[in-house]
Amino acid sequence: MKLKLGIPKGSLEAATIDLFRRAGFVITASTRSYFPAIDDPEIECMMIRAQEMARYVEDGVLDAGLTGRDWVMEVEARVEVVADLIYAKQSFGKVRWVLAVPESSPFQSAKDLEGKIIATELVSTTRRYLATHGVTAKVEFSWGATEVKPPVLADAIVEVTETGSSLRANNLRIIDTVLESNTQLVANVGSWKEPWKRRKLEDIRMLLEGAINALGKVGLMLNVHKKDLAAVLGELPALKRPTISHLSDEDWLAVNTILDESTVRSIIPRLKMAGAQGIVEYPLNKIVM
Repeated sequence: MKLKLGIPKGSLEAATIDLFRRAGFVITASTRSYFPAIDDPEIECMMIRAQEMARYVEDGVLDAGLTGRDWVMEVEARVEVVADLIYAKQSFGKVRWVLAVPESSPFQSAKDLEGKIIATELVSTTRRYLATHGVTAKVEFSWGATEVKPPVLADAIVEVTETGSSLRANNLRIIDTVLESNTQLVANVGSWKEPWKRRKLEDIRMLLEGAINALGKVGLMLNVHKKDLAAVLGELPALKRPTISHLSDEDWLAVNTILDESTVRSIIPRLKMAGAQGIVEYPLNKIVM
């Protein structure tokens, strides 16, 4: 038996393949094939655009797939959400679909767009958003390069952003957030009910979440004399609970902990001054909670 798994083609592709690598799966993609190889004989991968993924999962063409919460909502797909995976194409965080207008425009809120033209890829969601604000506007599907359309081809846009830099570069300002989104692992309802496929998906979820938990973290181990233990522990961040074990020399202890990678460069010198020895920093692939 095989699990048919959809990998998002396009902007999420590289980040998804890298996440799977951190989780222990090697996916080898080719620009000429939509069926990448994976080093797990129980999984069969297929590349599908994130915009279409939820529909193919709902229809059972795929047992499961990774796509954005935005696209699941856009097509109102009936799927099982197996996991929320907080990563995007540029960063490991959420993205926003925002309502944006030209810097020079008088529009300050959605209500100012009554009767106007809004360009977006997220047509159905935008229409639902406008309806909640009691606004009737013309929502046009945009095939891309949406940021360049105002003010000539549209009065406003609804576009996805991680940092807002592209919007600022095109002299656009955000007036509201339409939707926050993150990547989700979604499953076909029938496949989720099959014991083997559900167990396989739960294993994949555990490994992917473990890989995300390890991002930006490193392990740190060191040796310390018993008399210096309190001073060394005092230099570690609050609320950290290091593992402390005895060495063959009963006067010495080993301390092992996990820290934010960004803090290590300032902590290691202080640990050394506090009496730590044999300090080793090492990378982490997964932290399974």
